Amino acid sequence: MVRLNKKELFKMLPSVDEVLSQKEIEELIEKYPRSIVLESIREVIDINRKTIVAIKTEEEAEKFSLTMEKVIEETERKARDNYALSLKKVINGTGTVLHTNLGRSLISEKIKDEIWTAASRYSNLEYDLEKGERGSRYVHLTDMIKRLTGAEDVLVVNNNAAAVMLVLSTMAKGGEAIVSRGELVEVGGSFRIPSVMALSGADLVEIGATNKTHLKDYEEAITENTRALMKVHTSNYRIMGFTESISVAELVELGKKYNLPVIEDLGSGVFIDLSKYGLEYEPTVLDSIHRGADIVTFSGDKMLGGAQAGIIVGKKKYISAMKKNQLTRALRVDKLTICALEATLRMYLDEEEAVKNIPTLNMITMPMEELERKANLLYAEIEKLNLDADVHIEECLSQVGGGSMPLETMKSRGIAITPNNMNVSTLERKLRLSDSHIIARVYDNKYVLDVRTIFEDEFVDVANELKLAFM
Repeated sequence: MVRLNKKELFKMLPSVDEVLSQKEIEELIEKYPRSIVLESIREVIDINRKTIVAIKTEEEAEKFSLTMEKVIEETERKARDNYALSLKKVINGTGTVLHTNLGRSLISEKIKDEIWTAASRYSNLEYDLEKGERGSRYVHLTDMIKRLTGAEDVLVVNNNAAAVMLVLSTMAKGGEAIVSRGELVEVGGSFRIPSVMALSGADLVEIGATNKTHLKDYEEAITENTRALMKVHTSNYRIMGFTESISVAELVELGKKYNLPVIEDLGSGVFIDLSKYGLEYEPTVLDSIHRGADIVTFSGDKMLGGAQAGIIVGKKKYISAMKKNQLTRALRVDKLTICALEATLRMYLDEEEAVKNIPTLNMITMPMEELERKANLLYAEIEKLNLDADVHIEECLSQVGGGSMPLETMKSRGIAITPNNMNVSTLERKLRLSDSHIIARVYDNKYVLDVRTIFEDEFVDVANELKLAFM
């Protein structure tokens, strides 16, 4: 009996030509390329064919239904998904400000027009308007960064790992660079300082113990092959308890004694002392330069709040040599990065403006009264829905994230949702796969939306997706 029903079910499957002849599909082809629509039709028919093949009981066969209206609806949805970009906007309700998986730093909306102009029009990327001849793309960032840091010179490459590799390739290739064992960090994606050093052609000399390194450890390791002393800021972890490390200032004095340059990799660059906003102290780029480091490297897309980049600042004689290194060509940044970074850095000329308009800084310094105001607004939007769930505002903890300030948590406010007739993991999946792609936290059988990382203009989208999820 089931086999007979299956034959009848297979007759429900329309041909591709039948679907193509429908008026709605003709209109769809005006919206999307014909190849995408055709591919989507075939996928929908194939999915339904496989569904029929998988039917094992007469009861399942009786439940199966397929109309042309349903095929058209599924084709429209499939065409939209097939044509959409893989990189999609998501709503970050996790409370992690620098969420590596969700794009890390957000570019300030205030500079979007400048970025669009750089992208859509010709520019003086490598043209000297004053002299009327070929110029360098790096001059666009040099003056601004020198003004903010007081460094002699600047070079910007595509990320901080690249910056470290270029620095070591230029300053220590064929020789040795001394680094404390407790500073041999691993960053995202299993990329490790020792591996980056090996690619640069510099030999790593590990000194000290994991938890303690003394100045004498550096001095005893210096040989005729030593090319640099290096300090790596452990921005993504902390060693607590019985510990000791050497400051940049102490390394600088040792470097002067043996005529060796000191390199500091800050990892996450900071221009503002965030301790004044109630956060833990994080070494600033200015601190490192003022303490005498010859070269400092840091990221542009972490605490700095700009585009992904590796920024190198320091002594002109070393950076001039880096500019001649053949690796520089392979690691160079494009015009969009230069524009976004320069426009972001310009905001740092006024600290108040930077904290207000750079999303990363704004979110991590957001006062509790602002978080409570946002929580009340979002709760009001959700309360209107009368969801079959327990919904309330609760205290939660946000994180800086992005390999920065590993011990830092910030009190925040979240909307906690516990469905009455739905598994919390089901709700999480529905919202993650919704058109708005909402990403939040699930714990203690609650779905929690931390308002610190949700923009107010996304509140209506959150409410709309919740409404659909509970239907």
